[in-house]
Amino acid sequence: MIIIPAIDLKDGQCVRLRQGLMEDTTVFSDNPVEMAAQWVKQGAKRLHLVDLNGAFKGEPVNAKSIEQIVSTFPDLPVQIGGGIRDINIANAYIETGVRYVIIGTMAVTNPKFISQLCREFPDQVIVGLDANDGLVATQGWSKKTDLNVLDLSKRFEQDGVSSIVYTDIARDGMMQGINVEATTNLAKHTSIPIIASGGITNIDDIANLLIEAHHGIIGAITGRAIYENTLDFSQAQALCDAQP
Repeated sequence: MIIIPAIDLKDGQCVRLRQGLMEDTTVFSDNPVEMAAQWVKQGAKRLHLVDLNGAFKGEPVNAKSIEQIVSTFPDLPVQIGGGIRDINIANAYIETGVRYVIIGTMAVTNPKFISQLCREFPDQVIVGLDANDGLVATQGWSKKTDLNVLDLSKRFEQDGVSSIVYTDIARDGMMQGINVEATTNLAKHTSIPIIASGGITNIDDIANLLIEAHHGIIGAITGRAIYENTLDFSQAQALCDAQP
């Protein structure tokens, strides 16, 4: 299991939201490249970038910052989500050196889009499923659906999706601990590897996830916890590396 630092971009700044609310923003840095360098120096094996403006607008807004990070660290796998609503946008990111594109809203509203992307970019497509009480939300979490996250994940098993980023909206940015039970339940019911997200607070959350990692949990995204120093990133990755 790897620990994946999150860099959420809003108006060119590195921020964190609480429960996806754009009006509840904490700014951590106005230099995304320097922030990325901090996690690379501490041994990050992958970065998780989110274009928050893009998620709400439906098209890239912070692409320049993303391109700067990718070009500065060309050997570091980067996954990007937020506003990727057509194949041209995905292609543009891949061409700049982004390793994985994360599809959220379009995975829900147009599942065939995932099939198309996976054919075009094998092993480079991640589905982002954001849920509250097991029901999926879209468009930057602003719209809730009646779709069950377990049922939806089944649709993508034959497409060749690299992994699923599963986020518990109720816990994201709230520093209340990750929903290990729901994450593990999803991992058990799909053949697609799971990346956990939302609510990681301290090293105990990482330890609890590691216990269940054998079910198919391959990574954990962390944002506010490493920015507010309730989780030591290097210590967390070292704990994962020590796991048999």
